[in-house]
Amino acid sequence: MAKYYPTIGLEIHAELKTATKMFCNSKNDPHEKRSNVNICPVCMGHPGTLPTVNKEAVKHVLKVGVSVGGVIADYSEFDRKNYFYPDIPKGYQISQYQFPLVKGGELASVVLTRVHLEEDTAKSFHVSGEEIEEHSLIDFNRAGVPLMELVTEPVITTSAQAVSFARELQLLLRTLGVSDADMEKGGMRVEANISVSPILGTFGNKVEVKNLNSFRSVERAIEYELKRQESVIEEGGEVVQETRGWDEEKGETFSQRKKENSHDYRYFPDPDIPKFLLSEIPEFSVERLQSELPELPWKKRERLIQQYALKPEDSELYVQDSFLAEFFEKVSAGLKDKKFIKLASNYIVSDLVSLQKESVVNPMRLLPENFTELIEMTATGEVSSRGAKDILKVMYEEGGAPRIIAEEKKLFQQSDESFLISVAEKVISANQKVVSEYQKGKGTALQYLIGQCMKETRGSANPAKMQEILSKLLKS
Repeated sequence: MAKYYPTIGLEIHAELKTATKMFCNSKNDPHEKRSNVNICPVCMGHPGTLPTVNKEAVKHVLKVGVSVGGVIADYSEFDRKNYFYPDIPKGYQISQYQFPLVKGGELASVVLTRVHLEEDTAKSFHVSGEEIEEHSLIDFNRAGVPLMELVTEPVITTSAQAVSFARELQLLLRTLGVSDADMEKGGMRVEANISVSPILGTFGNKVEVKNLNSFRSVERAIEYELKRQESVIEEGGEVVQETRGWDEEKGETFSQRKKENSHDYRYFPDPDIPKFLLSEIPEFSVERLQSELPELPWKKRERLIQQYALKPEDSELYVQDSFLAEFFEKVSAGLKDKKFIKLASNYIVSDLVSLQKESVVNPMRLLPENFTELIEMTATGEVSSRGAKDILKVMYEEGGAPRIIAEEKKLFQQSDESFLISVAEKVISANQKVVSEYQKGKGTALQYLIGQCMKETRGSANPAKMQEILSKLLKS
């Protein structure tokens, strides 16, 4: 098979977090279980109603634009995108065409074309069964919800790069607080425009794969479609420009309809929504928007690695989890010796994360200052690694100070030489076969004996001291 060069562009929609919908005062509530309760004459497209622009939704999109280094529009307007489908009550969707809010920008090394604002459609449900006639139902709760659409340039070349970009966008939206971007619940939907060409630098016929609702689906659908298009060309056929769906169970795309072009939608400026100049709105100035931004994910990654010398994977965890990031930085600030920071991070990344997953206690009762004290006790040898884990579990589930817990549960590390000698002698006496193996040169036998001593002392023995004592006794 000849070599083919993939070209991929993404269109990503994300529902925005606002109190009300895009052009009316109906509640924007993605968690509403009852059908058709968050609706009004405006979002249902009743004759004579007039839309009003949601200012907060506009600001959300502008924050995204500033974050990715896009050009914020001065003049902008909304357009009518005309098509007839049951989930569009008006017969058209209010969107943006020629004058989007944001042009350009870059995210995760992918160049962006535009970021604009529109209204979401209603949600269709297809019902069938043995005892009922097949039919469809529509819930209009989602109709009119503010929807950000971000379009990339066709510069992505692999499925892995596409997934990486989508993950970074999801992280940015959550960091900014403008969207939950929950793909499983439809809060973020990915569409991939895919083509292949045997000639580098040229485009093949583009196929759009719609409504991919998980990162796994994005990767699998792109991989499948690249192979399908290559096979079509290899067999002497021509790839048809069309819209295709993704069947998750079959792991393949399927034809839906011929691909529409922009002129098919008959875009024209919405006559009911006034045009506006963003430069006339002080809170939409680039300076004002930049001053309100939180620390952006890529800047946070770099800072954590430079400031704390963290491993990239540890830094990534803190970028993804703002709670753990705040906890880690509070602990780090409280440590008397900054050499203990890596140890603190290791306990957070491994033990604390495991407790979060396994414990039924939520939220945790662990305070940063108590965790800081535990790390210092561990680093200075007051408690063993095993003892620290036991203390941490108690602090997580019940709260409390580590010294008090260590005292109550006898978890302070034993360094008293006479006590440790008596333990070592007992273990040696009970494990003569292992002692013989050690004396014949089997080095791992010593580790077994140390383990038995730790077991005997319920983890309270100082392992370094224990090893020293065992080595002396076994040589005598």
